[in-house]
Amino acid sequence: MRVDAVREFLERHGLGAAYRQFEVSSATVDLAAAAVGCEPGRIAKTLSLLGKDGPLVLVVMGTARLDNRKFKDVFHQKAHFIKAEDVESLVGHPMGGVCPFALPEGVPVYLDASLKNFDPVYPAAGAPNNAVEISLADLERVTGGVWVDVCKAE
Repeated sequence: MRVDAVREFLERHGLGAAYRQFEVSSATVDLAAAAVGCEPGRIAKTLSLLGKDGPLVLVVMGTARLDNRKFKDVFHQKAHFIKAEDVESLVGHPMGGVCPFALPEGVPVYLDASLKNFDPVYPAAGAPNNAVEISLADLERVTGGVWVDVCKAE
């Protein structure tokens, strides 16, 4: 089960206490914000994309939208979202629970500058009813995420 892998990942990095599980769905930004009790922008949504070298994940502020021009300028390719039916097999997490933790080997993590509007943030944790409260410094540290600027200004 992916949640177990995420929880083990968090424990290994000293963040086990940051894990939260909910009795309600947190599968969308609005549902996650309601479950956590925060504004939607503080939710760190993880987008699953298919690049020319394989899958990648991009963590962005909950209310941010991908800017196709910026994405192409940074990645030198068009943004292609992974089809819903392929998400779990390519990034290891189900739709609504995609997160930047416990990913398959070789799936890079990118952190969008839009995240810097909030600290801490709440990404999902491998299922559509959980999240992790994490600082931006810890998010960068444990994911090895590379900072990019590929979202539209709010």
